[in-house]
Amino acid sequence: MQHISPQNSPSTPASGVQLVHDLLLHVPAFRGAYESHVFRQGGVLPHVFFWDVVQGVVRSFLAEGEEADWRRTLDFLEERSRLGDAAVDEVIVTSFLGDLPSPHEPGHGIVQQLGPVMAAKFGRMRPLG
Repeated sequence: MQHISPQNSPSTPASGVQLVHDLLLHVPAFRGAYESHVFRQGGVLPHVFFWDVVQGVVRSFLAEGEEADWRRTLDFLEERSRLGDAAVDEVIVTSFLGDLPSPHEPGHGIVQQLGPVMAAKFGRMRPLG
């Protein structure tokens, strides 16, 4: 596996890349998706990688515990959302919250499980769900 450091990804703010690396430490189930992502993209692109995170989290939510643990992922992202890092918030809001299922899609119930910080950001971005 190629390890991409923030210094190797000049087009991405370091904290966005660090968010991905910290997520892998917190939720190792994303390791396979990460390795595939780095192979396909030639580095870490947090916004692109978070599409895989959303898919894994929604699958986990619908299956109640299989694949990437949705509770651990939401807890981790809630914690990071509280820090006020603009680059991290951009990734979480744009590429996680923005890609959660719409009200008519399976898995939309996960929106009700968001912590207070992410729920507020989600509500501002998608007031109708």
